[in-house]
Amino acid sequence: MNEVNLQNYRIGDGNPLAVIVGPCIIESLDLCREVAAEASAVCRDLGLSYIFKASFDKANRSSGASFRGKGLEAGLEVLAAIKAEFGVPVLTDIHESWQAAPVAEVVDVLQIPAFLCRQTDLLLAAAATGRVVNVKKGQFLAPWDMKNIVDKVVGAGDSNLLLTERGASFGYNTLVVDMKSLPIMRGLGYPVIFDATHSVQQPGGLGTISGGQREFIPHLLRAAVAAGVDGLFIEAHPDPEHALSDAATMLHLKDLRGLLEQAVAIDAIVKPALRAVAK
Repeated sequence: MNEVNLQNYRIGDGNPLAVIVGPCIIESLDLCREVAAEASAVCRDLGLSYIFKASFDKANRSSGASFRGKGLEAGLEVLAAIKAEFGVPVLTDIHESWQAAPVAEVVDVLQIPAFLCRQTDLLLAAAATGRVVNVKKGQFLAPWDMKNIVDKVVGAGDSNLLLTERGASFGYNTLVVDMKSLPIMRGLGYPVIFDATHSVQQPGGLGTISGGQREFIPHLLRAAVAAGVDGLFIEAHPDPEHALSDAATMLHLKDLRGLLEQAVAIDAIVKPALRAVAK
């Protein structure tokens, strides 16, 4: 397993779970502060490595009329403010190759959206920044297909790579998580993150917006930790029902602590057992 170093965190075998938490989209600086304050406190108390996430633009909304975000310049200002105030790494996604360099001046982790995970020029541009790159596995890919993506990023000189599972298309407007994909992707040699909130999404399920089944987030998250993942991706909001994006799938912020306490308890059992088997 290739460990990923991120500020004072080490992500990979034998290290604490990395936890990526934030709202889907940058609605306001105040919202980002509220989520970052709670998530950083919870992760600090539980000994977890915390990374803040939020998108400055959601270029793949179901409807062209949906709120996309604050845009690059204003979004980076918010992310820089969160990074400075809380002293944590920040993550955001990029959709076009030209965005990689300016975003990397502020952001610690460049995320490649699932729909764009095979876009070679986007991957190479992200790798060229030398930042940690988190690639979400496309809903249309088998886990072993991620080897080609790993080869592109690592071949471009960046081994600071994370792979994220976010469910696979299962008929229309439905996703399913094959837990076998987690150890399969870990077998490629890089840490694997489980996206517990997008995995319960029903893409385009409400016509102009996506639906979701928030009640299943805890079940999938616990199963993924039991499968031995290296980190968790959770979109959280203090009032998700009124969020401007992914209202049906974000976790209630008040539920974050209890859920991560469960994750830590499971991880403490699973990781030593996996290491013992590996020996």
